[in-house]
Amino acid sequence: MKFDDSLWKAILEDLFADFLRFFFSNADAIFDMKKGFEYLDKEMAQIAVEANPESPKYVDKLVKAYTREGNEQWVLVHVEVQGYTDPHFEERMFTYYYRIFDRYRQRITAIVLLTDRDRKFHPTAYHSEFLGTKIQYQFNTYKILNQSENVLQKSRNPFAFVILTALLALQRSRLTDKALLDLKLALARNLLERNFSKPAIRGIFYFIRYYVAFANPENDSKFDSKIDSFTPKNRHMGIVETIKERESLKLIEKGKAEGRIQGKIEGKAEVVRNLITKLGLPDAQAAEVAEVPVAFVKKVRASLKKKK
Repeated sequence: MKFDDSLWKAILEDLFADFLRFFFSNADAIFDMKKGFEYLDKEMAQIAVEANPESPKYVDKLVKAYTREGNEQWVLVHVEVQGYTDPHFEERMFTYYYRIFDRYRQRITAIVLLTDRDRKFHPTAYHSEFLGTKIQYQFNTYKILNQSENVLQKSRNPFAFVILTALLALQRSRLTDKALLDLKLALARNLLERNFSKPAIRGIFYFIRYYVAFANPENDSKFDSKIDSFTPKNRHMGIVETIKERESLKLIEKGKAEGRIQGKIEGKAEVVRNLITKLGLPDAQAAEVAEVPVAFVKKVRASLKKKK
């Protein structure tokens, strides 16, 4: 997954209640925000693969959200972040819809964030008709390129700052590092002046810092230094340190995950040895059966040769 994709996934989870409020003015009357949300990332990844095994990875979220109807009623919110033109996008959205519905049999609302630079690309629905049989699947779309910075600046919703950051990213190619630094600092300063919660501010700040990259990475340090200089110590103490701590924790978790994966692979050494010695399977086939990398099979085979 690209780093930008992981940033979108993270900010959507950090601000999902505000995300719903941003797109639905009556969100608090529809959704029971106090019950929280369940992020079905693994399930959505499987649905995406089933829909098109050869397709590239996309930024998508499938979220279980409770409604205020009582009796534990819930719906599914399908979010897509689409960063380039795709002639088959509407069909892909429809495919996701029927696969999600087939699995859960629950109501679905879909929201598409279009982050591309093509003003002509604005898919809104999938249509199909043949011999009296007709279907139309319409979904919510939001074209970031068409949004007004002035309107977003006046918004009281934290998610508006995510959109402002995405708008800044669309201008990136026309900006020098100096101009970008000034704009990122202005955006961050405006954010810190808002009466948002500390978790929301930290999540958005992280998005601002990393989503729009400088050509010269040294400007990241300048950005951090400037933030520290005008951060009100009594309100948002240690925001830069918090961001750096978040990065460290991510690296640690990544290391742990890689360690767990490696441990599982090493635990299959005996299985691989049997596939090689008893069944005589070639490396690629043994790797497929044991669900391990081919390199691991080669390593096991080499160890068997040494024992001889």
